[in-house]
Amino acid sequence: MSSFAPASKSSEASSFAYESGKEFFPGIGEIQYKPDSPASDVLCFKYYNPQEVVRGRTMEEWLRFSVCFWHTFRGTGADPFGYPTLCRPWDDQSDSMENAKRRLRAGFEFFKKLGVKYWCFHDRDIAPMGADLKTTNQNLDEMVDLALQLQKETGVKLLWATCNLFAHPVYACGASTNPDAAVFAMAAAQVKKGLEIAKKLGAEGFVFWGGREGYQSLLNTDVKRELNHMGGFFKMVVQYKNKIGFNGQLLIEPKPKEPMKHQYDYDAQTVIAFLKTYNLDKDFKLNIEPNHTSLAGHGYEHDIVVASGYGMLGSIDANTGSPDLGWDTDQFPMDVKNSTLVVKVILEQGGLAPGGLNFDCKVRRESTALEDMFISHIGAMDTFARGLRAADKILDEGVMADAVKERYSSYDSGLGAKIEKGEASLEEMEEFIMSNGFPQPVSGQQEKYESTLNRYV
Repeated sequence: MSSFAPASKSSEASSFAYESGKEFFPGIGEIQYKPDSPASDVLCFKYYNPQEVVRGRTMEEWLRFSVCFWHTFRGTGADPFGYPTLCRPWDDQSDSMENAKRRLRAGFEFFKKLGVKYWCFHDRDIAPMGADLKTTNQNLDEMVDLALQLQKETGVKLLWATCNLFAHPVYACGASTNPDAAVFAMAAAQVKKGLEIAKKLGAEGFVFWGGREGYQSLLNTDVKRELNHMGGFFKMVVQYKNKIGFNGQLLIEPKPKEPMKHQYDYDAQTVIAFLKTYNLDKDFKLNIEPNHTSLAGHGYEHDIVVASGYGMLGSIDANTGSPDLGWDTDQFPMDVKNSTLVVKVILEQGGLAPGGLNFDCKVRRESTALEDMFISHIGAMDTFARGLRAADKILDEGVMADAVKERYSSYDSGLGAKIEKGEASLEEMEEFIMSNGFPQPVSGQQEKYESTLNRYV
């Protein structure tokens, strides 16, 4: 993320020199679909064919890929144990507006060459803060004007925007859940501006990730009061969204922990319960990040399945983590089985639009070459293309769906149907067992389902 010093109008890095007007990624052209290319050729798509039709839509329409600006163009490779390693030739590491504009231009060259149709950003990713809110908003307006120009030139659209309500020191104890009402007001003012620029850029959604909406200790926390404040915050958001006529989908992104010990948006079920409790479920859907799902102790696709099952899956931050490490590593998704399970849900619910698959991923600290930025995204896009083809075949043949249907067939008629309709009583259950005796165990056949899935991927 960007720092929070006031923007300067000149670079502070005297040794920096960048030739204006030249390509940011020289030697790399627009990425092509080359299914017969050798395995060593990693600067092309072997599986992702944007115009290939699957189940009546193109791959491009089903997958709706997006590049996140924060990791790809603001990530430095720094970690708690080492200095930045990703030193981009266009970035002088300053907070000047000139530097911000170079980053944005580099971003749109990347989007265009990669062939994605969407991008995502936090407000603070694209524009530095000023000394006060007025100057900060002016900086943002200037950068949004440039973004709008670049969108028109390239045809790349804004999948969704979001506000960084977690990096600034004032948000250390939360934003909408902060015990200081002045901090709540600052967050609300920031989101007001965020909704305005999202509308201007034609964003198809607006995401909230409660990075510090939670607690480190219950000893100093009034949980109910904080949740009430967060509920009230989101109601203000809905009111202002409607007031200005912003038609994008509002989304909440679950995460169980990190940076807080416990975060209020723990997982999909927790967020759905929160939304229903505060009568916000008609206004919001969920943006699911599988790496966060794993941190909650669930399987990779769990939150996607749950959110979709309740009609609440709006978008996906397509990434993965390393379960052996136990923290949020934001790696590029390269597991075809995982992608198949995700895309199967997308197909079953009829697509993700107006959401998409946003690569909330960062190249590894050690992957320092500019071409690594392309290789990582290409690999992930190919992985989801393979998942799309596999999921299409799974649904087309219906073997797994038929097996699941058979497993629950006792609810299709008789006693089971009465249970599902909510028309049964405890007395009837007792009478049934008295008449029919104890039921016999029926095999769940987990290994059969796993083996069947393996035949598709």
